[in-house]
Amino acid sequence: MPTKNGSGRGSGSTATTNPPGNQTPNTPDINESEIARLKVDQLRDRLRRRGVTGTADMRKDDLVKALVKAMKDGAKKSTSARAGGSSRGSSSAKKSTSSANPPGNQTPNTPDVNESEIARLKVDELRSRLRARGVTGTADMQKADLVKALVKSLTDKSGASSSSGGGGVRKGPQNSKSIKYAQEVTSVDDEPERPGRSLVTTDHEVIRRWAEARKGLPTTVDGTEHDGHAGVLRFDFPSNGREQRLREISWEEWFRTFDERRLNFIYQEERSDGKQSNFFRLESPDREDG
Repeated sequence: MPTKNGSGRGSGSTATTNPPGNQTPNTPDINESEIARLKVDQLRDRLRRRGVTGTADMRKDDLVKALVKAMKDGAKKSTSARAGGSSRGSSSAKKSTSSANPPGNQTPNTPDVNESEIARLKVDELRSRLRARGVTGTADMQKADLVKALVKSLTDKSGASSSSGGGGVRKGPQNSKSIKYAQEVTSVDDEPERPGRSLVTTDHEVIRRWAEARKGLPTTVDGTEHDGHAGVLRFDFPSNGREQRLREISWEEWFRTFDERRLNFIYQEERSDGKQSNFFRLESPDREDG
């Protein structure tokens, strides 16, 4: 009868003790094979959401390893926290919904909202994400309140839709051919059909993540402001060299102007050769803008 290692695997193999795609013992929620299939931008985005910085120059193999490590470390912290909390009395245990929801998710029917991951974000990151979703008045809020506000914003589908236009294309008499032939993106879960594909969206989170992935800052062209409002909207990319004529503004002001002018965001994720693209253009369906 063949032994467990009769197939030629070394004694260190975990294939017989772990789920398919999982090479790390005691981590049922971490699937390395699935992580390895993610695109570079997706890996960087997930790492940013877990508070991991310095990923801009990392190659895919390193990004995969970093994400697996971050998820393992997060799982250890979560286990430790649960162990410490078990002795605090049954009243807190009754409030927990972990038995009915996915790990890290305390809100029913919201598989894309991970409260544990949100709680690990820094205060500035929480405020930035809330601003991008159109939530104001966060300057004096403590971290716990910021976490609650972001979770509420993410789970309030009607609120998210009203703040970002649902991601749908704004239409009008001046819609260009660029918009007509572009792939419509309505959420961060949408992916380009192919490298080099022209995309269009009005979703705040999609735009913010696209710009931040390229270290772009929300700006307005200095001297184009009027009536106390931002003028021509731009992003300032360090790879292009900082432009003196661009003045940095808050995401809140950028998106407020973007919505007030009913702009569409036309852009690319990648060039046709697969390299990251910084191309974008802002268009109004009502008048020429940019």
